[in-house]
Amino acid sequence: MKRQQLLNDWLTSLSPDQPFSLAPASADASFRRYFRATFADRTLVVMDAPPQHEDCRPFIRIAQLFAQAGVHVPQIIAQDLEQGFLLLSDLGNTTYLEVLNTGNMRELYGDACNALIKIQLASQENVLPPYDEALLLREMRLFPEWYIGKHLQLTLTEKQTATLETAFQRIVQNNLAQPRVYVHRDFHSRNLMLSSPNPGILDFQDAVYGPITYDLASLFKDAYIGWPEADVLDWLIRYWENARKAGLPVHEDFGEFYRDYEWMGVQRHLKVLGIFARLCHRDGKEGYLKDMPLVMHYLRRTCERYIDLKPLLRLLDELEVNKPEIGYTF
Repeated sequence: MKRQQLLNDWLTSLSPDQPFSLAPASADASFRRYFRATFADRTLVVMDAPPQHEDCRPFIRIAQLFAQAGVHVPQIIAQDLEQGFLLLSDLGNTTYLEVLNTGNMRELYGDACNALIKIQLASQENVLPPYDEALLLREMRLFPEWYIGKHLQLTLTEKQTATLETAFQRIVQNNLAQPRVYVHRDFHSRNLMLSSPNPGILDFQDAVYGPITYDLASLFKDAYIGWPEADVLDWLIRYWENARKAGLPVHEDFGEFYRDYEWMGVQRHLKVLGIFARLCHRDGKEGYLKDMPLVMHYLRRTCERYIDLKPLLRLLDELEVNKPEIGYTF
């Protein structure tokens, strides 16, 4: 309540003669919260990012970077870094997740891929933090710590730990061999807004410089909505063709490109299962439990397709057999 009063006072100081009302806009998996400020003539969005937990500077920097790339991101109207407040243009309140259906999915995903290509074309080395081996491994290790240890309440044997570590090394080897571009890192249906121009893009503050297929894995192996593989394959081919025409460093062979996309997805699925478990058990956000089955489905399907991932699949089978009855569905 104290922070909301601080936020209210800050907005009043910016526009002392313009009355407004504040309402929650959204919250995300971090400490950030968003409010919609309604004035007589317009609406704006306020980001509340407590400075002891969040740093607004990456958001500001990457918003400018992505805007220069030609995609639709919030314009920063005012900022107070000491208090952790940003005043932003409003990209609307309709996410892709709310409107995607079989009638519009091709058009909306086409818009998203076009925006992604613009971001990737703007890529330069040494501008964003590298998506390096240390970060890729640190993310995957959330899986044994939080999903296996805390969520399943299981302890891996030495053999199982070795199997998992070998899988991690193979996955990272593939990821690091891919061409590198700017990576949004959470490019999916909850962070894409239906807007004009479309899409509006949010939640980009963790962007890095890394594997070219990562954001595609976020988009088409979305933890919150799934599509038939035939449709996803069609969208990926369209992206790949357009990316090649644009001069992006995608594989000339679509099969190689698709394999990279699949292996990148495995890295993300392991991370996401760990994060969802952490959000539940550490942060009390149990709503993420319902999204675990789709992520596990993606993970298992990919492991079934590649011989080098079969040991990881067997480990997943062992975990399934040995999991305790803890009242969760996944």
